[in-house]
Amino acid sequence: QVQVVESGGDLVQPGGSLRLSCAASGSIFSINVMGWYREAPGKQRELVATITDGGNTNFADSVKGRFTISRDNAKNTVYLLMNSLKPEDTAVYYCNADLKTAAWRPVQRYWGQGTQVTVSS
Repeated sequence: QVQVVESGGDLVQPGGSLRLSCAASGSIFSINVMGWYREAPGKQRELVATITDGGNTNFADSVKGRFTISRDNAKNTVYLLMNSLKPEDTAVYYCNADLKTAAWRPVQRYWGQGTQVTVSS
C-alpha cells in the first residue's frame, strides 16, 4: 500500500506566499519523479511543476519565476513554494509520485487527495 498526502493549502491574499508539502509513504522501493498539478473549477488538471530524483525540474510557463519545487529524497517528500500568488493560481493542487513498490515492478503513478489553494483579497 502506498499513500500520497498533501498539506499546506490555505486562503492567501494576492502577492502572498504559500508552501505545499507532499509525502509518499508505504511500500516504496524507489521514486522517480514527483510532481504537482492543479485543477481549477471548470478547467482540466494541468501540470504545475515536476522534479526528478536527481533534482531536475520542470515548470509550467504560468508559474516560472514564481514557484519553486524541491524534494527531500530521504523523506520521500516534495515541496512547492509559491510566491507572488495571483487569483488565477486558485485551484486544488494535487501531488503525484511515479514510483516502484519493488525492484521488479513497473513504475506506477500515485496521486494524493488534493489540497485547496485560494488566492483572494
